Amino acid sequence: MNSSTHTHTTESTSGHQRRKAILVTGAGGELGHALIELLAQRGESNVVAVDIRELHPNIRAHCDNSFVGDICDHSLLERLLAMYEVDEVFHLAALLSTRGEFAPETAHQVNVVGTLNLLKLAAEQARSHGRSVKFIFPSSIAAYGLPSLEEKQRAKSVKEDQYLEPHTMYGINKLAGEHLGRYYQEHYRKLAKDRVIQAIDFRSIRFPGIMSAHTVPAGGTSDYGPEMVHAAAQGRPYACFVRPDSRISFMTMPEAVLALAQLAAAPKKNLTRCVYNVSGFSPTAADFQRCVKKYFPAADISFTPDLGRQSIIDSWPEDIDDSAARRDWDWKPTHTLESAFEQYLVPAIKARYAAHSSEPQL
Repeated sequence: MNSSTHTHTTESTSGHQRRKAILVTGAGGELGHALIELLAQRGESNVVAVDIRELHPNIRAHCDNSFVGDICDHSLLERLLAMYEVDEVFHLAALLSTRGEFAPETAHQVNVVGTLNLLKLAAEQARSHGRSVKFIFPSSIAAYGLPSLEEKQRAKSVKEDQYLEPHTMYGINKLAGEHLGRYYQEHYRKLAKDRVIQAIDFRSIRFPGIMSAHTVPAGGTSDYGPEMVHAAAQGRPYACFVRPDSRISFMTMPEAVLALAQLAAAPKKNLTRCVYNVSGFSPTAADFQRCVKKYFPAADISFTPDLGRQSIIDSWPEDIDDSAARRDWDWKPTHTLESAFEQYLVPAIKARYAAHSSEPQL
């Protein structure tokens, strides 16, 4: 694997002092982009990024260094640690739910073995510099698994510790990551005489579906909502792959990034758990259709449920109870479904495709 280094960074050798760094894995994804931009706005110039692809130059400009490689590659991590002393980790790299069902063993390697590698790295960093390393882990609504549609409709709003029997490899992997993080924080090397108590400060958010105006959806299981809007803005027909009455929780991408930053900044003494739900709004697929048609009256939206993806959506809760996050670190959603469309999705998506349509055609 190769590494890409920003211009003001000089590669250290064994004789040089390592610099303190915030490590962001999966930095090339939109959550990574938005997080790095937020860290830059807050004056953090010591971000070290890892992704399997080269970062966009605009994002790399906010980083002290960027490495191209796989989080399962030990030599990459060793090279990174030779140069940097990691104080904080945002572990965003993952293979998502739909792709994970086509390649479940690969998903396990990336999502579980990769997470284990990063937790071990953080624990070793804590041992070497004598203080706890903060480890922020985005989890997912996919960690839930309700046994039937009837039970889903009865359950309504679900707490963090209910219905944890996920139906997808991605959900199983995310739940495993939550448990691994808790283990590394509370019990890592329990019988070792030289163990470091609470080497990891592990904090996880279980996200609902995330809606972005700036990235075309990549075929995730919860992407039917944003896919509708992007298709309508481009004048393309859209066949929704779930039933009109399908309901799960969503939030906007800016809210998701803000939640990560808020949880990372929260005083440890205020946190009563390792894993927190957050939620914004819980529309049906028909609600999405109604909002899209409000702003794009000519939109051609039909419903052609895919049995496999429908069964996954039916196993996720209608709503998730985020009262612990509201109590412990003052989480508050920014948007309702209607305000998300009016203030965020529609203006940004219209601007995106207007800009594209004005570009010269080859």
